[in-house]
Amino acid sequence: MDSRLYEILERADALMARLDPLLPAIRPVIDWQQSLAARWHRDGRSGYLQPLDVSLDLSLADLIGVDTQREQLARNTRQFVDGLPANHALLWGARGTGKSSLVRALLAEHAGAGLRLIEIERDHLADLPRVVEQLAGLQQRFVLFCDDLSFEAGEGDYRVLKSVLDGSLERAPDNVLLYATSNRRHLVPEKQSDNEHWQMVDGELHPNEAVEDKIALSDRFGLWLSFYPFTQDHFLAVVRHWIGVLAEPTALDWEWTEELEILAIRWALGRGNRNGRCAYQFARHWVGLALLESSK
Repeated sequence: MDSRLYEILERADALMARLDPLLPAIRPVIDWQQSLAARWHRDGRSGYLQPLDVSLDLSLADLIGVDTQREQLARNTRQFVDGLPANHALLWGARGTGKSSLVRALLAEHAGAGLRLIEIERDHLADLPRVVEQLAGLQQRFVLFCDDLSFEAGEGDYRVLKSVLDGSLERAPDNVLLYATSNRRHLVPEKQSDNEHWQMVDGELHPNEAVEDKIALSDRFGLWLSFYPFTQDHFLAVVRHWIGVLAEPTALDWEWTEELEILAIRWALGRGNRNGRCAYQFARHWVGLALLESSK
C-alpha cells in the first residue's frame, strides 16, 4: 500500500512540474507606499502591473530652454496632485527635446505628495479599462504615461484607441490622468492628399471626414504642449548645464571655452541632431574623457 501511494505521489509531482510553466504566475500586490512607478505588461488575455525601480535624480531645473512647456505641465500636475481638476496632456514635437524627461522630472518633484507613474505601451492602450480599474479607490495620484504615441499610414488602430480613450478617460476616477508624447501633433501622418476633399460651405472651409477623424484622436487631450528643435545657442546652453552637473560630484576643474563650444557643435553635426539628448551625450563623453586624462 505504501509503495502504491508513493508511486501516485511521484506521478502527481511529475504532472505538476509539467503543468507549472503553463500556469499564470502569482503576481504580488504592489505597495504604492514604496513603489513610485510601474509598467503594464500584457499577459495572455489579461495583464499586470510590474513595479519599477526609478531614479529621481532628474529635476525640473535640468530642463533648459523649455520654460513655457515646463511651467504649463508643472501647473497642470500640481492641480492634479492637489485633487483639483486637471487635463490629460499631449506633448508633441521634435525628438530629444525633453518631452519624456519632463514627465519623469515631475514624478521626482511630486513623488512625496503621492504622485505615481505607470508606463503603458501604445499597443497595450486597449487595456486602459483594466489598468484604471486597478487604480480606482487608491489614495495616490497616478499618471498613465504613454511614450512615443503615434500611428503609421494605413493603421486603423487609432480609431480603436479613440473609442478606448473615450470610454476610459471619461469614466476614469479623479486620481488617474493620461500623459502622452508623440513626434506628431495629431498622432497620425498628415498628407497633402488629406486636403483634396475640403469643402467650401457658405464661405467657410470644412475639412473632410477623414481629416476630422484623425484630429479627433488628439482632441482627447485637453492640454497640448509643443516642443521645437533646438537652436545652436539653446543646444550649447544645455551642454554647459550638463557638463556642470556631471563634473560637480567629481570636483573636475573645467571652464567653458571656445574650443569646448566647437567640440560640442562638431558632436551635434556628426550625429545630425541638435537636441537635449545629444547635448547630454556629449557632456558625458567630454566629462568622462577629461576625468580619464586627469587621472594619468
